[in-house]
Amino acid sequence: MAALLRRGWRGAVVHFRGCGGLENRLPRAYHSGDDHEIDWILKRMHTLAGSATLHAVGISLGGNALAKWAGRRGDDAARWVDSAAVISAPQDLAAGAEALANGFARLYAESFLRTLRVKAQKLAKLHPGLIDGSKAVNARSFVEFDDAVTAPLHGFRDAHDYYARSSCKQWLSGVTLPLLVINARNDPFLPAFALASQTEVSSTVTLEYPADGGHVGFPGRANDAKGLGDTLSWLPHRVLNFLDGHG
Repeated sequence: MAALLRRGWRGAVVHFRGCGGLENRLPRAYHSGDDHEIDWILKRMHTLAGSATLHAVGISLGGNALAKWAGRRGDDAARWVDSAAVISAPQDLAAGAEALANGFARLYAESFLRTLRVKAQKLAKLHPGLIDGSKAVNARSFVEFDDAVTAPLHGFRDAHDYYARSSCKQWLSGVTLPLLVINARNDPFLPAFALASQTEVSSTVTLEYPADGGHVGFPGRANDAKGLGDTLSWLPHRVLNFLDGHG
């Protein structure tokens, strides 16, 4: 947002339901493949933008949902958004869930699951019988939590069905708007072998897979002509330059 202000752009940070300080009252939550929610958000933003160009940036889970939206809707997505970028999106959710269950990433997984369990408990009390609250509270991995909460809440058979239908990788060949995809090959949340190749995406998709950068980090990138390589400014600088070139 600071980078937007320096360029004189307007911007908005979008929170998924239940994440922006307001309680989620509906019998649903949010998930990695929630392109219906993305569709509603971007169409509303398009109305607010008026005649101005509109760009969208999705990060991590939001990046997967945004990329799925762009690929699934194809030309219709290009009607609403001029260009987009996704950063550290878990393109293959099954591979990502497995990565999060091992090594250092388990610390992040447990921290995130603690917040999800609390939300699941509130949802179970607000809508009795909707989910198995006991299974949700006792979930010790994303697969277990998605089996107990995400899948039944959003019409998926189980966690594996959710991962298979929601991973954005399979939708990238249908993208028609300019889309920048940035993933570090050392992202602990998604192994490099699971990243989409150039043959799996459309001609409007630009893939950038630097060797390092972790998960939404990219510190010390050296290929910045404006001398920003030793700071955390490389990422917003690269993303905004791409969007600016497709506005």
